[in-house]
Amino acid sequence: MKIATFNINNINRRLPNLLAWMRVAKPDVVALQELKASDGEFPAAAIEKAGYGAVWCGQKTWNGVAILARNAEPILTRDRLPGKPGDLEARYIEAAVRGIIVTSIYLPNGNPQPGPKFDYKLDWFARLKRHAKTFIKQDLPVVLAGDYNVAPTEIDIYPTRSWDKDALIQPKSRAAFASLVEQGWCDAVRELHPAQRIYTFWDYKRNRWPRDAGLRLDHLLLSPALAPSLAKAGVDRKIRGEDGASDHAPAWVVLR
Repeated sequence: MKIATFNINNINRRLPNLLAWMRVAKPDVVALQELKASDGEFPAAAIEKAGYGAVWCGQKTWNGVAILARNAEPILTRDRLPGKPGDLEARYIEAAVRGIIVTSIYLPNGNPQPGPKFDYKLDWFARLKRHAKTFIKQDLPVVLAGDYNVAPTEIDIYPTRSWDKDALIQPKSRAAFASLVEQGWCDAVRELHPAQRIYTFWDYKRNRWPRDAGLRLDHLLLSPALAPSLAKAGVDRKIRGEDGASDHAPAWVVLR
């Protein structure tokens, strides 16, 4: 079973890129972020024609998350992260697919920091951690997939000082990610590639893609019930170099 996470950065604008990648990569499940489309603007017909069922939670202009399943209909289990009923940003969705619970997470960016946006990021992280702990307690097979907007360690960002003040690499952001993983989650890509510089995001600015000046922001965390099934993990980085590409590339895992 192949599960991928992909910040598509506007699903309608980049629909051809998405469909072309799915034809070649053939993921069984895809967690999408930054749809940048309302519920009614989601390209359900095109996704269905490609052979995928879908559940989504859209938001016009910003945010938006979805889960696609090949030759299957995802069973929606939650379309909001619990803990703050007044938070209506479309940043979390989860569904059951072939006996596994898969999330699509679009964690807040947090910039500028310090400030309210960074406080929101840390609060959102705390809510995610509380929710994730319920999966651990129930020993469920879960993949926490998504764009976490955190480069967890120095090896997850190209050598530079230009991001030092950015929320993506702040000590509190990294500590929040580490605290989540320490519940018992397996960071799949890092588990199989412990010392390799692997990136999933290259900003459009400053020639960062040609320079390979990237960050690893997109993660797939496996619950203890799933971690022993991990067979492969990687990033389809060449997708980032295509015409009209998202600034992210898909990260993926294969489970036995």
